[in-house]
Amino acid sequence: MKAHDGMYIDGEWRPATGPDVIEVVNPADEQVIGRVPAGTAEDVDLAVRVARAALPAWAATAPAERAARLAALRDVLAARKDEIAETVTAELGSPLKFSQSVHAAVPVAVAGSYAELAATHPFEEKVGNSTVHLEPVGVVAAITPWNYPLHQIVAKVAPALAAGCTVVLKPAEDTPLVAQLFAEAVHEAGVPAGVFNLVTGLGPVAGQALAEHPGVDLVSFTGSTAVGRQIGATAGAALKKVALELGGKSANVILPSADLAKAVNVGVANVMSNSGQTCSAWTRMLVHRDQYDEAVELAAAAAAKYGERIGPVVNAKQQARVRGYIEKGMAEGARLVAGGPEAPREQGYFVAPTVFADVTSEMAIAQEEIFGPVLSILRYEDEEDALRIANGTVYGLAGAVWAGSESEAVAFARRMDTGQVDINGGRFNPLAPFGGYKQSGVGRELGSHGLTEYLQTKSLQF
Repeated sequence: MKAHDGMYIDGEWRPATGPDVIEVVNPADEQVIGRVPAGTAEDVDLAVRVARAALPAWAATAPAERAARLAALRDVLAARKDEIAETVTAELGSPLKFSQSVHAAVPVAVAGSYAELAATHPFEEKVGNSTVHLEPVGVVAAITPWNYPLHQIVAKVAPALAAGCTVVLKPAEDTPLVAQLFAEAVHEAGVPAGVFNLVTGLGPVAGQALAEHPGVDLVSFTGSTAVGRQIGATAGAALKKVALELGGKSANVILPSADLAKAVNVGVANVMSNSGQTCSAWTRMLVHRDQYDEAVELAAAAAAKYGERIGPVVNAKQQARVRGYIEKGMAEGARLVAGGPEAPREQGYFVAPTVFADVTSEMAIAQEEIFGPVLSILRYEDEEDALRIANGTVYGLAGAVWAGSESEAVAFARRMDTGQVDINGGRFNPLAPFGGYKQSGVGRELGSHGLTEYLQTKSLQF
């Protein structure tokens, strides 16, 4: 797609107030593929004021009409799926097949789920002599990341619109083109002017201005825990509601009764998916000491198959960061069994699929989110030791458990301090709440739980 040189505000593309632009670079070949405006605080202020003005009418719109607009949005996204996939591949570097099956397809499913929820969710209930109304929280600031650029946009904007909120979106500066495509889709779906607004720009400028703006009622942010803390502090000073989906260091626990080969192979695939740039990736594989050596061999062989199959990481900074963690793991004494810090290609921001064995919980590669194709394999002595290791980080976003029986896996999963656990390779469910414990965030996305984040409660007594 051709990049717009303005902001989508009040139903039209408007020139930015400042002259600065952001160059969008294809991470696979390092070529500039587009330029978008670097929004200013003035652009943000205009977008918020427009969203505030549009709020009363949209909040008063019948849920059935909001559902109809979301259904239309779903249909537009589905019709433009090929363009979406090609755009994400160009600006994120994701292999086209993955862009088609995940980056383009999942947002369609999520938008469709909120079209249904907008029509069926109980926005009013009777409790004794009271009528309880669920009302939109107000103007939403949606600040989204680059790793799943369209999915994260839809996961915030769709429930906000279903709830009756208006939105100002600030997408990641690395992947703004698919955000512009989304704005086109919103327009085509007939969402009223001012209900959805898009400001492209840098996080410290446009993102900060949006989080701080007094006209914003809720800040929904997905990104690093460090930035999440800053946004939480800013919003807290104004007693502003937040929804934060942050970092992860998820454990893939393989119990002795599990199908070891299947658990290891699926675990490696999970880590390498999207070039490791997934907050919920199972980046720590926990294996019983009696099966450890076999698991390491299986993981190394599986990782070797991904050398030509995964795309680059998003930019040069991220490539240097991931390679730095690989070097740190080697320096800490972990055993490198696949990959390494050397760039596998001369051009593009590629990182070799990497597997470490003999990792201990104290190492940085077992505690810190790397956000690249790097797997750490840890040895445990018994089930209690596995639980201690699994729960032994500041994060609690996701995880997995493998066992010979579902009941055994579920019993272990219920003791994990994490927001979502896949049992024996359970499939992704776009209706299930997604979010974390501890420093992995506040609130939930997706399904009815995600809708609730954008609602506030009023009770009337009779």
